[in-house]
Amino acid sequence: MLREVVTNNWFTIFLVIAVGLVTLSKYLYSQRFADFLAVVGNSKYLKIYVRDQKFVDGFDALLFFNLVICVSIFGYISYITFVNPAQFDSDQFLKLLVAIGSLVIIKVLIERLIGSLFEIDKIIDSYLFQKTTYKNYTGLLLLPINILLIYTFQPNKIGIFICLGILAIVNFIGFITAFKNHQNLLLNNLFYFILYLCALEIGPYLILYKLLTNHQA
Repeated sequence: MLREVVTNNWFTIFLVIAVGLVTLSKYLYSQRFADFLAVVGNSKYLKIYVRDQKFVDGFDALLFFNLVICVSIFGYISYITFVNPAQFDSDQFLKLLVAIGSLVIIKVLIERLIGSLFEIDKIIDSYLFQKTTYKNYTGLLLLPINILLIYTFQPNKIGIFICLGILAIVNFIGFITAFKNHQNLLLNNLFYFILYLCALEIGPYLILYKLLTNHQA
């Protein structure tokens, strides 16, 4: 069982960092943070802040680092729960942390490159902003979830599936929102949209999963 064999010290360190990142984002961008919290079911945030989007945005950057930390912690807890209950391996966790962060950054850079090559920068920027917003929101949800899984509840498969279901719903809402905002363009280029989903939305995560499973083997 996770609580009996895995020290919480490393988790505590990274959770404190994550809490610090979220707190800093709230302190530096208080109004934007308040609007961000209501993004699910309310497009106000997307409409207002997409106009002020920058290549490197301080608010998104802070929440991005929180996302990477929280996804890595949740992924590690899930792995221990489903696959291999074992002592915490800091090297494995740091590799997972770097792999997830690198994957997200590389995907964004490739998508921006595609937008530049096909001269659809504005469309890609708008789409990426919406996608990044919902991913960062996922990271925000994972922060209390991770705290509960580590310090309050004994992680189990049912609990992990419930958490995954909640996260899937949030990201599905984000996908539907992005699709509706670019509906005409996507339907007119449906083949390329499906190709994009396979190549840049599904493929990288399958590659990451394969690398992780091969490493464990």
